[in-house]
Amino acid sequence: MYRHDDTIAAIAATQGAARGIVRLSGPDVLAILTRTLEPCSATRLAEIREPTVISGHMRCGGARELKLPTDVYYWPDARSYTREPLAEIHTLGSPPLVASILARVSSAGARQAQPGEFTLRAFLAGRIDLTQAEAVLGVVDARGRRQFQHALAQLAGGLSRPLQTLRDNLLDLLADLEAGLDFVEDDIQFITVDEVRSALASAATELERLAQQLADRGDQAELPRIVLVGLPNVGKSSLFNTLAQSTALVSDQPGTTRDYLTALVQVGVFRCELVDTAGVESAAGTQIAAAASRRAKAERERADVELLCVDSSEPLPEWVARELTANPSGQRLVVLTKSDQPARSSVSGGIQTSSVAAPGTSALTTALEQSLNRLAGDGASSIGRRCAESIERAGKAIFRAGQANDATAGDELVAAEVRLALEELGKTVGAVYTEDLLDRIFSRFCIGK
Repeated sequence: MYRHDDTIAAIAATQGAARGIVRLSGPDVLAILTRTLEPCSATRLAEIREPTVISGHMRCGGARELKLPTDVYYWPDARSYTREPLAEIHTLGSPPLVASILARVSSAGARQAQPGEFTLRAFLAGRIDLTQAEAVLGVVDARGRRQFQHALAQLAGGLSRPLQTLRDNLLDLLADLEAGLDFVEDDIQFITVDEVRSALASAATELERLAQQLADRGDQAELPRIVLVGLPNVGKSSLFNTLAQSTALVSDQPGTTRDYLTALVQVGVFRCELVDTAGVESAAGTQIAAAASRRAKAERERADVELLCVDSSEPLPEWVARELTANPSGQRLVVLTKSDQPARSSVSGGIQTSSVAAPGTSALTTALEQSLNRLAGDGASSIGRRCAESIERAGKAIFRAGQANDATAGDELVAAEVRLALEELGKTVGAVYTEDLLDRIFSRFCIGK
């Protein structure tokens, strides 16, 4: 796992942004800024006690030293995101310039951060709980407005607050039960059977509400979108029919699909939206064709997984060759259609398919499921799955505690089940965790978060 007693640094802005940001956190932030920053005013960094913005120049660049204009947002104390000294160095958005600042602060004593290490420090310092830490990733990776809103609500404590209240109530109940066990020989009763029943019923109701809340969020989340893209007449509609078990119009005439077609499909355990778009070059000629091309482009930009369809029975077109070197907005699979016919083109890593003969679509389905698994491992969806499992187990423990209480089986058994419920709830917010769990969660973050 990560160290937590040193100073870390990372680029914290996306490439191509107008502003470049390098983030620092740790005990040596002040010393590193002192070695590298020339403030424009007579500000003495060591005398700063409040969060402050400092304008100045950063010395970097090696033999040909540069003085880059910077604004440094400096938190000298525990009021920062990580509850330790933290600074953000803002400068021009040029990647080489931002990289030079990172190299400079690294040579001045900072270690380059691992993925998610800033948020991990915030969690370990108690700034946020584990559900909120995962929500940071959910905000970054949200694939639509609803997912973004859910992640923001989670970051604001939408799940952690009711979970913490529930844990506090169960801790009070457990304290009363265990106090009674300590004084059982003195016949002192700290809580009655009816009071225990009421407390357990209240906990069960809240757990049911939280479980339903998570289920509703899962139902409302935008389905992953699989979008078929390619030139006219490459077999997109035939592949759409095969995957969706549908009957879209198929013809040898290019441009048969003018609008886009959608269908709900099941890929392994994933329910998805499959989209067939108009052929890319069908924009020429008519207003309808041009509108179809614009629709196809818009759907392509919204794709979570793009299926770039290439007719393997024809020589590789120039447009396809260009597309193979471009970066898609989401994940991409290259699909070689019409593989039942003699091959006249091949693409490294392309998946052979045919709607009329072997090899069919089994290899494509497997590859799609792998891509969807990678998507499912991202963002706020993982929060719901992890929390739902713990809430379900907590609910079962509370149910067993209620049975033991009604059967007057003894406060020892009731207390044991309440402890199990508390342990499960502790896992959701991070009060109970293992290094493996933290590694699985924070390794999915990008560096700088």
